[in-house]
Amino acid sequence: MSKSLGNGIDPLEMANQYGADALRFNLVTGNSPGNDMRFLTERCEAMRNFTNKIWNASRFLMMNLTIDKNVLPDQLELEDKWILSKLNGVIGEITDNMDRYELGVAAQKVYDFIWDSYCDWYIELTKTRLHGDDEESKTRAQQVLCYVLTETLKLLHPFMPFITEEIWQALPHEGDYLMLSQWPRYRAELSFPEEERALELVMDAIRAVRAKRAEMNVPPSKKANLTIVTDKGDLFRLGEAFLKRLAYADEVTIVAESPADTSGSVSAVTHEARMLMPLSQLVDMEKERARAEKELLKNRAELDKLSAKLSNPGFVSKAPENVVAAERERGEKLEALIEKLAEQLKSLQ
Repeated sequence: MSKSLGNGIDPLEMANQYGADALRFNLVTGNSPGNDMRFLTERCEAMRNFTNKIWNASRFLMMNLTIDKNVLPDQLELEDKWILSKLNGVIGEITDNMDRYELGVAAQKVYDFIWDSYCDWYIELTKTRLHGDDEESKTRAQQVLCYVLTETLKLLHPFMPFITEEIWQALPHEGDYLMLSQWPRYRAELSFPEEERALELVMDAIRAVRAKRAEMNVPPSKKANLTIVTDKGDLFRLGEAFLKRLAYADEVTIVAESPADTSGSVSAVTHEARMLMPLSQLVDMEKERARAEKELLKNRAELDKLSAKLSNPGFVSKAPENVVAAERERGEKLEALIEKLAEQLKSLQ
């Protein structure tokens, strides 16, 4: 922004439109000492979405909260140990970043932890406990959810003071104000590397299966048997219930060696495992084959047309360079899509 160029932005207007917390967080993230940064209103919108994410997660917790003290339970489940171990690591890293005045790095780490680890994964992993009949397990889930959120609000408070104070006041807490509370500290007793690794393996498998199903347009309501081929069977068995629920599996089988015949299966792969699902349980073979053939013909025709266009010397010499480059990039994407559709069609034969 430059006053002489007349492209300045009134921060008060931005705060009114997107919220002061979102504006503050936008200015901190992606910023490094000594470097200029571009101010993008799109990032203000993204940070406003982040504040909405925090607010909705907090509302979900409050709607399911029956405890009146913010203390950790003595007994922890696998997912509890995972989130506490992740939080412990983040606390150590962010404290170190803050001491080094690496504010942008610290802000990005707390953003990633809240959005991905806490909201997208841990809340999802605990929903069956929160809505189940086991009252002790339900209470333990509430305690860990509340503790992790409270500690995370402390990490976020220097960047987003208003929403964090508002949420903190509505949760069980000690003291009058969040800004006067003690900064979170690393606790060795809350480090669970084995459990963290085990659940990360399971989560990688769930992501891979979901991506493969989305690629094939398979709805979540359509379940299929899941065979996991891995030499880390003991670790995967710890998260078998999560695999069944979040990877939309009817049955989960964990084996050390791949079945002899996998021709009728579709696979998804991670670094530590290969997941197999019977193709007939995922799609209507005839309809999917017809769809793939139609898509393949359509994209081949489009590629032929584009190739003829790029082979025309008149177009290449007269069109702007950025237009020609964009068309060539589109051609590369079409070639990749055609190859993918051809492989998919081959698997459907």
